Amino acid sequence: MPQAEPSLTLPPLREVIRRHGLTAFKGLGQHYLLDGNLAARIVRAAGDLAGRTVLEVGPGPGGLTRALLAAPIARAVAVERDARFLPALAELAAAYPGRLQVIEADALTIDEAALLPHGAVVVANLPYNIATALLLKWLDRLDLFERLVLMFQREVAERLVALPGGKAHGRLSVQVNWLTQARLLFDVAPTAFVPPPKVRSSVVELLPREAPLAPADRKDLRAVLAAAFGQRRKMLRVALRQLVAEPEALLAAAGIAPTARAESLDVQSFCRLALAYAPLRKALTNSSRPG
Repeated sequence: MPQAEPSLTLPPLREVIRRHGLTAFKGLGQHYLLDGNLAARIVRAAGDLAGRTVLEVGPGPGGLTRALLAAPIARAVAVERDARFLPALAELAAAYPGRLQVIEADALTIDEAALLPHGAVVVANLPYNIATALLLKWLDRLDLFERLVLMFQREVAERLVALPGGKAHGRLSVQVNWLTQARLLFDVAPTAFVPPPKVRSSVVELLPREAPLAPADRKDLRAVLAAAFGQRRKMLRVALRQLVAEPEALLAAAGIAPTARAESLDVQSFCRLALAYAPLRKALTNSSRPG
């Protein structure tokens, strides 16, 4: 007789959580996604996954993992730092032989290039406490990924897709939109999780650009952004003093008014600032070296 589809024979997630005593720890940003229909919607949002390797971070008891394995993916790589979840995930791996690799590790320290083929897709309900740090890490290795479909707190998601002129526009907005095309797909109510978080969540799609939106050195751009948004309410001629002694010259070289404020500048403007800053930074570095 043909075997039943694993998704039809797996025990309910609530039973798995109860049997393994998997209490969620808020300190680790743990909120379990138990709604199978919502998990399936997130997976569908990642597009055609046939034959793809998918990275998931923070699978917990495996709610989203189940939806990934029900899709025609080649393999899921699930990175989980909390060892309490490993027995439940091992049961899921046994139900889908050869299709789920579970790695006990901190996602902030793993080497994705050693685990994934190029063109992998990331689909994850990110733990709130490391979501931004993890995204910044992935921005430095976007060549590995075809796309990323990620769930964040709504406030963070708004920052990712923010345009110049709004309060949400900041350092993260510029870096994300410099390197990717970011799109907010849909919101998720707190009631979809156990325990429910205090805030709404949102699913965001990030498509890596073939080339950055404008030329700039990554480190120089981040230095400019840190200074500019470090005092975002002040004019750039003041905010950039922590970066260079004469901000007016830097702003003039980039073609930006000294009275402008960081939140009004687009990605291209910050890239011009980074290009103008590069020779100044090199000169400062050389002058600080012992003769």
